[in-house]
Order: sequence, then structure tokens, then C-alpha cells
Amino acid sequence: MRLNENTVYYDSPLIVLEILPGTCYNPSHMNTQISSAKIIEGLSQVIQGKRDQIELFTAAFFAGGHVLIEDYPGLGKTTLARSLAALVASGTDNDRSATFSRIQFTPDLLPYDITGVDVFNSDTHSFDFIPGPVFSDILLADEINRTTPKVQSALLEVMAERQVTQGGKTRKVSPVFFVVATQNPVETEGTYPLPAAQLDRFMMRLSLGYPDFEAEAIILKQDPEKSILPTLSPVLHTSDLLFSREEQKTVWCHPALERMILSFIRKTRTHKDIKLGASPRGALLLLHAARALALIRGRNWIEDTDIFDLSGPILAHRLVPKNSSSSVPLIITDILESCFSEMNKNTDWTREAYDSTS
Repeated sequence: MRLNENTVYYDSPLIVLEILPGTCYNPSHMNTQISSAKIIEGLSQVIQGKRDQIELFTAAFFAGGHVLIEDYPGLGKTTLARSLAALVASGTDNDRSATFSRIQFTPDLLPYDITGVDVFNSDTHSFDFIPGPVFSDILLADEINRTTPKVQSALLEVMAERQVTQGGKTRKVSPVFFVVATQNPVETEGTYPLPAAQLDRFMMRLSLGYPDFEAEAIILKQDPEKSILPTLSPVLHTSDLLFSREEQKTVWCHPALERMILSFIRKTRTHKDIKLGASPRGALLLLHAARALALIRGRNWIEDTDIFDLSGPILAHRLVPKNSSSSVPLIITDILESCFSEMNKNTDWTREAYDSTS
């Protein structure tokens, strides 16, 4: 890594990081920015033309959340999860990719197909536990709404607490356990809508959407899933990811911005078009994701743009409108704009500026 007055050059032609004026460069913060930039770059090579969505996806991963991708078939949902697993190393071997499991959810799936099962061992006359797919670093829950609520609920404990209780015993899963769930927003026959408790376990709900003309031309020419995905190698170790999550706690949030977040969350509960507003968990997840996104963007402080970019993906699936025809994203935007209008638009969000005026 080389450092000059305004730019950090990592030892790769792909990674050039801008130094923002006034930024306090803690080395661990730099490591988070560099590793996240390499993750985003690697994912963007496979999923063409979706850098904004990939940045939010990476923020959820670094913040320790889970992601629900709601999109049409063939847009790269599965490929995105597989690519992330290829870019993350786990265990003592830095060249070994993170463990990846995929569950194809179907109506006949059973809870123990996900969490694991106790099998009687005739030699030892005891039960041996056979771990399920959740005992991996990254889990793809494909078409999660095609299985019954009983099976969907089997994910609740492991997503919230990163542990599985089976046969009276509690077993820990990977500390970086990350769920990427998918569902098709069009097909509803034979599906079971996710209950509010299950939706609340996902930090974000994202949609990739169709690629633009230029991106689709690259896809046709290169077929990145076959030509680039197999060549990806780890650029981030799980131990560094856990360290980054601890460092995110030091990212500064201006008291005025904290009050704005609180006001925003509370207004979702009293809005005339909202039947069920955001919970305190939604507020916490918004703050946690904003800290991760700030580091990814090269800052050790949160700005209002971080909150604006994250509010829709984090809160839209948590709000229940009174009228099914109401657009929740538009309601969120209206509430946000009203909250931002009450703030000083020239506020310097850095801690140094706040301390100098205190």
C-alpha cells in the first residue's frame, strides 16, 4: 500500500482509494476500507452494472446483518452469494474460501433439513448430531417463501443468535454466519409469505433489477459466472471481518443525526398511511449499517447521505401500509425529507467539528 497526500494506492490496479479531507486514518479503518473495496470490486466483476446494490450488500455483510434479495429469476442472486463466499477466507488457511451452503426451499422441506438432526449410532448406543446447512459461513436460502412457516421459523434462532438448539443442546454456528435469502416477487402460487418476525431478522431487503444495456452486453460477451467466478480468490479473512465489526463501534455519529434517526423511526409509527411502523431494532440496524457504510466509504463518521441510502433497504420490509396500494419506499422518502428539512443542511458531521463547538 502506498500513501500520498490525497490518495491511497493498494497493490492492485483495481483499488484506488480517495483520502477525504479531515479524515482520521486509523490503520484498522484503512484495512476495512481496503478489504471492502476489494470485495465490492470482485463482486462487481461478476454482477455487472450493480455497484450501488453491491455496496449496500457489502455493508450488511460487514455489519453482521442478513440480506433478503427479492428479484426475478436469472438476475444473479445465487451468483452474488457464491461470489462472496469465494472472496472470503476462513480457518487457518488464508487460501481456503469460506464454507458455503445452499438450501433450495420446497414445500416438503423439514426443520431438521436446515438445522441438523440427531441420528442413533448403533455402535456407541448414543445419538450423533449431523450438522445441517446452517453450520457454514455463508448460507443461500433460495426461494425461502416456497416452504412452510414452520420451516421458515427454524431460521429464526440461528439468524438472531448464531446458534442452534437441537435435542436439548445448544450449538454455535460460525461467528460470521451470513444468510442471503431470495424470493420471486411475481410468482405467488404455492408460496408462503414470510411472517413479520422472519422479515425482521433481515437487516436489508435488496433488489438487483435488470442490467442496463452496457452491462448486459458485457454479460453476453464474457459470461462472468463461468469466466470470472471460478477465478475469484479470498481477499478477506473472517478474523479480519470480526475485527472490523468491533472497529465499527468507534465510528462517530453526530448527536443531531442520532436525534434525526430517532425522529424518523418514530414518525413511521404515526404516519397516516402506515399500520405498523419501525421497531427499535430497525433503528439499531440502521445505525449499525450506517457505521459499516461510512467505513466502506472511507470515513470514520456517519453522514446524512448514509442514512438516506440505507433507510429504504433497511426499513421498507418492516413497515406495513394501511392500504396495499400504498408505496412504502415513497412514504419512507417523504418522512426522511421532512426530517432532513428540520436539520441544518450545512452541518459538519465530523467529531472534530462537533468537539470544537461544544
